[in-house]
Amino acid sequence: MLDHLTGYQSEKLSADEYLSDFWPYFQKLEGVFWKLECRQSFREPRNPSWQALDRGDWHEALRIIDETSTEIQAPILDSPGFPMHRLRLVTRPYTPYLRWELHFIRLRAQAGERIRVLDTEALGQGRRPLPELVILGSSVMYEVVYDQSGTLSGARKISDPALIESCRHDVEDLFARGEDLLTFLDRDRAALPPPLSDATHESR
Repeated sequence: MLDHLTGYQSEKLSADEYLSDFWPYFQKLEGVFWKLECRQSFREPRNPSWQALDRGDWHEALRIIDETSTEIQAPILDSPGFPMHRLRLVTRPYTPYLRWELHFIRLRAQAGERIRVLDTEALGQGRRPLPELVILGSSVMYEVVYDQSGTLSGARKISDPALIESCRHDVEDLFARGEDLLTFLDRDRAALPPPLSDATHESR
């Protein structure tokens, strides 16, 4: 179902409309929160750490992440009590953005978000790109849309319960095939940001 989602009826939202629409559903969610991330690079121009990454300043990018760890973990630690799951697809060689993001979301994993990683090679050759999805229980699902630069441009809001359930099952199946994020980062040093991976190798 994930491969053919684009053809189904949805409500198109701008970036601001998507964020405004999302939060009321999130705050009253009963069920499980799911996020499927597929693109290997995004632009996050409002994030100071990403801004440093965009300048090529890895040390500053990581310093900001580490100094704001409490803020990054707060949405998990202060969540209303529902489970939060994220599946992050990864492609080798890893992009700078992906290495930055994995370092960022590892803090969320440490706070209790269930995050797993799945190599795109496991999806098989010739498969069309999967959508970026946010699923809030059985009430609503968003296909998050980005422009060519990787900047958030809006979302397609889907409210069909049967379609939401089908997509959620597909994401759950992929999630089961993935590897725990923290285990993955401990095993594959190439996924770490350069200052971290360099320091790790030097300490051996």
